[in-house]
Amino acid sequence: MLDCVSRPRTARRWRRAAFAAMLSFAMAPLQAQEDKYPDQPIKVIVPFGVGGLADISLRLVTQKLSERLGQQIVVENKPGAGGVVAANAVLAAPRDGYTLAVFANGTAISKTLFKLPYDPVTDFEPISTVAYFDLVLLANAKGPLRSLSDLLAEGKKRQVVLGTINPGSTQNLSAELFKSMAGLNAMVVPFKSTPEVLTALLRGDIDVMFESYAALKGAITSGQARVLAATGTSRSAWLPDAPTVAESGVPGYEVAGWNALFAAAGTPPSRLDRLNAAINEVLREPTIRKRLEELGTEAKGSTRDELAAIFKRDIAKWADVIRKAGIPTQQN
Repeated sequence: MLDCVSRPRTARRWRRAAFAAMLSFAMAPLQAQEDKYPDQPIKVIVPFGVGGLADISLRLVTQKLSERLGQQIVVENKPGAGGVVAANAVLAAPRDGYTLAVFANGTAISKTLFKLPYDPVTDFEPISTVAYFDLVLLANAKGPLRSLSDLLAEGKKRQVVLGTINPGSTQNLSAELFKSMAGLNAMVVPFKSTPEVLTALLRGDIDVMFESYAALKGAITSGQARVLAATGTSRSAWLPDAPTVAESGVPGYEVAGWNALFAAAGTPPSRLDRLNAAINEVLREPTIRKRLEELGTEAKGSTRDELAAIFKRDIAKWADVIRKAGIPTQQN
């Protein structure tokens, strides 16, 4: 009787063992493929045009990343409003870690400004930050404003004019945030391009402009424009003599632009971890750090969780600025 009972149990154990062996055999090619990642070129899609700060910095980093991973990395530019064209291209590709997206602080702004065909928070996975950069507040070098204190004092006498590029840009919202936090009597005037804002500054049509150091490096070094302050939390290596806005009379004010790599949701986590480790290794290389510093950016990686938190924080921050400034959005 006991023998009859034990035989079915033994048979069931053998069947389970056989099934486990078959499953392990079937998974072996997938695991081997996973271990070999990457074994083909990786594409990085940039939502900006060729030659911009994000484009140049990403090309420098991906060149070194390619050497470290042993695979070619192709940078493809797909500019478009709110980064939609670039993001859609990544979402349309296989979710295997071979097509990556570049997000920026502007992507956080787009979440509120535009009615996007996707959710950048839930439809994408963070990999790592790549670079940070400040904006600078610039005055005409031949004008009377020599410091941020001068600007704040002038704002008590009259309405000052702050110039930026298009409404909803990081520069534009940084000016709106400054106006609000400083309690400044000011008007924020947007222009179509950075050269137009600079022309208005030199012509005396505006008092101060908000822009990245990289975009105005020529005007600064030639003596056309004077840096009043920078928007970061601390003084930058490329402009060590420029005080921050916070230390110049507007405590708590801080704007940091950033670029980062993301992948479409559903990409294997082990591949995201592999990319994160490699990117952080590249960003610690002295040559890369120096090259990016020369562009006016700071090489700075992150964990995946840190990037997720930064992204969500900036979405909330800029949504509040947009609401207080009364900037029209597609959500309205």
